[in-house]
Amino acid sequence: MTQPAALRSRAEDLAASLPPLMAEAEHLAATVLLGAHGRRRSGMGDEFWQYRPSMPGDEARAIDWRRSARSDAHFVREKEWQAAQSVLLWIDEALSMDFTSDKNLPSKAARARLLALATAILLIRGGERVALSALGTPPRAGELQLLRIAQRLSQPDDRPDYGAPDVRGMLSHSRALFVSDFMGDVAPVAAQLTKAADRGVKGVLLHVLDPQEEAFPFDGRTIFESMGRSVSHETLKAGDLRDRYLTRLAERKDALQLLARRTGWQYQCHHTSAPAQSALLWTYSALERRR
Repeated sequence: MTQPAALRSRAEDLAASLPPLMAEAEHLAATVLLGAHGRRRSGMGDEFWQYRPSMPGDEARAIDWRRSARSDAHFVREKEWQAAQSVLLWIDEALSMDFTSDKNLPSKAARARLLALATAILLIRGGERVALSALGTPPRAGELQLLRIAQRLSQPDDRPDYGAPDVRGMLSHSRALFVSDFMGDVAPVAAQLTKAADRGVKGVLLHVLDPQEEAFPFDGRTIFESMGRSVSHETLKAGDLRDRYLTRLAERKDALQLLARRTGWQYQCHHTSAPAQSALLWTYSALERRR
């Protein structure tokens, strides 16, 4: 079998076993109209970006004489920078992500996987290379990589109660996306973002929460239990905990935002009750942003 045929066969075999996640992510990605892909800054590429006034040091061959002839100034024709970059995805697979407060809402895990895969689709079809930390393989381009990512996201394993980022395979000066409820210890998150910043890696913290986790609508006798049942707390006056809980949640968000600012990352909190499309558009734009 020839190499292209073998590759197609592998892709078809992989696609045949995929759950609806891939189709759902494809549909979500298609709803985000991004126009022509590009880096929106000058550099190596084939597409015209803009004219700018010439400056001392510009070579004569860089000047667009046809455009310059229409004015008293000289203009340089710049092309859009289109070099591919690598993006690492870490998606929290912890049991805490399984929580949903309403059967009509997706779990945090389902929303995280959908957004991650849709982001990967947009990146790869825009010419980028993408890696999923759970796969432990280098960033790759192409449809087969999307199928690998979709399959791995649909079959999580080794699930602790709360997750911590994994930056294996993170390349220097690349991009990264961390998607989590960040309900666990924030120290590992800080450690990994510091390590990423030391490598010149910029990225996005996407904080996914169920709306009930923001509202804390509990009162009276309540038993709070972690999804893995390793932590349990019973109270007769749940309402008395509301202020303390909301304060700690606000402190956690502030800590994540401060950490993102200090390391050059972007932070956003997304609720599973909100449209996935808006979160996808923000995430993709944030990964494209140059700080």
